[in-house]
Amino acid sequence: MVPNVLSLLVQVYIFVIFIYILLPWITPQVRYRPWYRSLGQLVEPYLGIFRRFIPPVGMLDLSPMAAILVLIILETALERAGL
Repeated sequence: MVPNVLSLLVQVYIFVIFIYILLPWITPQVRYRPWYRSLGQLVEPYLGIFRRFIPPVGMLDLSPMAAILVLIILETALERAGL
């Protein structure tokens, strides 16, 4: 039961990262919304870990991809532990 709840939390966090990364591409003015800043306070500390080690390639920040990959690996491990 606990691994299932943790796995669900990881999935929700992955979704939040996707929303945080994709919304400014669709609507650039979203960066100034208070709810978007709150999302940033939730996501940026985790993404900051990866941004220290993965430099941007031109204007493309690849650190969210690495962060999501680590979360997917964690989710898989949690699901296997629940078996």
